[in-house]
Amino acid sequence: MTQNIQSAADLLKKPVEPKLIRNMRAIKKKIMVMSGKGGVGKSTVAANLAARLAERGHKVGLMDADIHGPSIPKMFGIEDQRPTVNENGIVPISVTENLTVMSIALLLEDRDAPVIWRGPAKMAAIKQFLEDVSWGKLDYLIVDLPPGTGDEPLSIAQLIDKMEGAVVVTTPQDVALVSVRKSIKFAEILKVPVIGIVENMSGIICPHCDEMIDLFGKGGVEKASTDFNVPILGELPMDPKIAEIEDSGKVHTDINEEMLWGKSFAAIVDSIEQFKK
Repeated sequence: MTQNIQSAADLLKKPVEPKLIRNMRAIKKKIMVMSGKGGVGKSTVAANLAARLAERGHKVGLMDADIHGPSIPKMFGIEDQRPTVNENGIVPISVTENLTVMSIALLLEDRDAPVIWRGPAKMAAIKQFLEDVSWGKLDYLIVDLPPGTGDEPLSIAQLIDKMEGAVVVTTPQDVALVSVRKSIKFAEILKVPVIGIVENMSGIICPHCDEMIDLFGKGGVEKASTDFNVPILGELPMDPKIAEIEDSGKVHTDINEEMLWGKSFAAIVDSIEQFKK
């Protein structure tokens, strides 16, 4: 299996155009947020990472690389907006003074229309998002990847030179941890530093006694962390308010550190800001 991944990576090693190099050179740190399987809250982590870094004064771009299931525009309430074009390329949607977003969902006339593309078309779209979008000078480019280790993460890892690293999102269940271990190995093979693991849905707070209940068990994330020598960046509890905020498109305005979830996430952002390869 490892040999197959390496062979696929070798096939993608084509000369990178100067325009792409210039675009990426203007961005200080590029971070991809990935998960081994779907449904673990990866896009929630990517959206909040971008929003919280922007709140701290960093210039941030958020690229939604999930071609088949883009959800980032919904979280920021910009799904009805459309990018414009200027002499520098495609202009991403500005969410706040410090945060811009680009997603395939912003280019679809019908938000219910599925994107039925094979690998080469998806890879071309990702390349265009990196090369032709006028990101400008950024402190961070956060890339929200689809689940798994297929075309999209492989394209991102190959096209972006000097990737700062990957944040791997998981939940405590064993079935999710089987996949997250593969994600960490994938990053190692492609020489992308793993910044750390975020354990989402780590537990739920009892509304009656305020005690934390471990719905999915504990221990698996710690074992993966030890086995691969990768730190756990934080544990995020389940909070229905987060889903409500995302559904209302207010990730950038309504999540704060007064909430337990927001406080836990702030510690994750601290670790990412302090990370050095």
